[in-house]
Amino acid sequence: MDGPSCAEDGFPATRLFSQGFSYTYDDVIMLPGYISFPADAVDLSTRLSRRVPLSIPCVASPMDTVSESAMAVAMASLGGVAIIHNNTTPAVQSILVRAAKSRALPFVSNTPFYSPHDPVVNFGEHEYAIVTESGTATSALLGVVAASDWSGLSDKTNTPVSEYMRKSPKSTSSTFNFNQVAAFLENEGLDFAPLVSEDGEIVDLVTTKDVERIRSYPKLGNPSVGSDGKFTVGASIGTREEDKERLKCLVKEGINAVVVDSSQGNSTYQIDLIKYIKLNYPEIDAIGGNVVTMAQAQNLIKAGVDGLRVGMGSGSICTTQEVCAVGRGQATAVYKVASYAKDHDVPIIADGGISNSGHIVKALALGASSVMMGSFLAGSHEAPGTYEYKDGRRVKKYRGMGSLEAMSKGSDARYLGDTLKLKVAQGVVGAVADKGSVLRFVPYTMQAVKQGFQDLGATSISSAHQLLRSEELRLEVRTGAAQVEGGIHGLVSYEKKFF
Repeated sequence: MDGPSCAEDGFPATRLFSQGFSYTYDDVIMLPGYISFPADAVDLSTRLSRRVPLSIPCVASPMDTVSESAMAVAMASLGGVAIIHNNTTPAVQSILVRAAKSRALPFVSNTPFYSPHDPVVNFGEHEYAIVTESGTATSALLGVVAASDWSGLSDKTNTPVSEYMRKSPKSTSSTFNFNQVAAFLENEGLDFAPLVSEDGEIVDLVTTKDVERIRSYPKLGNPSVGSDGKFTVGASIGTREEDKERLKCLVKEGINAVVVDSSQGNSTYQIDLIKYIKLNYPEIDAIGGNVVTMAQAQNLIKAGVDGLRVGMGSGSICTTQEVCAVGRGQATAVYKVASYAKDHDVPIIADGGISNSGHIVKALALGASSVMMGSFLAGSHEAPGTYEYKDGRRVKKYRGMGSLEAMSKGSDARYLGDTLKLKVAQGVVGAVADKGSVLRFVPYTMQAVKQGFQDLGATSISSAHQLLRSEELRLEVRTGAAQVEGGIHGLVSYEKKFF
């Protein structure tokens, strides 16, 4: 369609976001474009930062109820990335990074270790436990004990594992990918096998049930792999002087990018640290934030950032806007910051406010290169924590890093409150329903995003950005009634399933 009448449909982003309103994702709707390709032709490959490529635009947030080693390997296997949180000691955070970088499989089993003299107290959800000389991953492998053998003991709490352990089975390399490990188990006729690193450390244990479970999920795409041939893994640090030593430990473990984690990134503390990172570790991409304005972005870009996190108070467990009266609607924030950062080749990470695939489509179309998710991934098998039952539902804890509970562990530095006598929360603690594995629901989510891009007439994230800049992408603001109409309504009852 040509002619002036076409331009009367909706508004270009330049006009919509220059009227003094702070819009969220739900406030705006994008008008459809022209479809000339199948949804599967949409390419969602992108960049986390200047030099870190991703196959899908998904980033797991550096929160202690979201991103540890299990989330990191799962997200990298899918083509995304996780940023391992820093709400712990530098030593523990380094161990989490090492655990992720030492694997090539899409999961972490956390199989327990015992020495020959130890009795097993409880197997929990594990089928096996590994026996080594000292009960650690770095000593000689002696054997494996099975939960089925342990359950038949008359004295479970006092019998040492040496009395019923199975002799050391054949092990395989921790550098083997999923298909290689599956073939090894099949060819050797094994039900399980330890995974051993090149330096002899026992990384994990894989079973045929693990193989069957992974095969039941959608087929994995291109994983995120760095120049070292290992999974791409990011980590976060604070803005204090002691974080320089933390960074040194993380770089030693091979992180591909570092996120300087602050709720308000436009500070002398962050700017000085970014300059320090770029001077001392030029091979590591430094991601700054959080920001919501072009002025904030300008200062961090001048300091040398390779990527920017955008969002302030838009997360489901964040109360910054309520407590501090500072922030911005996430749709407006993403558009404004991206419109400035694009001229400096700095990719934007839309951080917060993602609760469905439509929000991802909007964030990317408004200029983001990727989306950072917390609650969307919380409650999954790969998220830290154990499941509980609340009101008959299986849930996991999910807490904001600005909650008093998280602050007591050290996250108050993120809110520049670690030196204050009085702590004021900018987040809450809650629970999220069991969502299953991210290896299952993230691929379906990405398929929905591809269909959204198809409706827009965009074959890739870069082409969506071009539609935005050329003003071919048209938007409108939705009234409250329009938002109701655009959701499920008018039913006595319904069951909501996306796949």
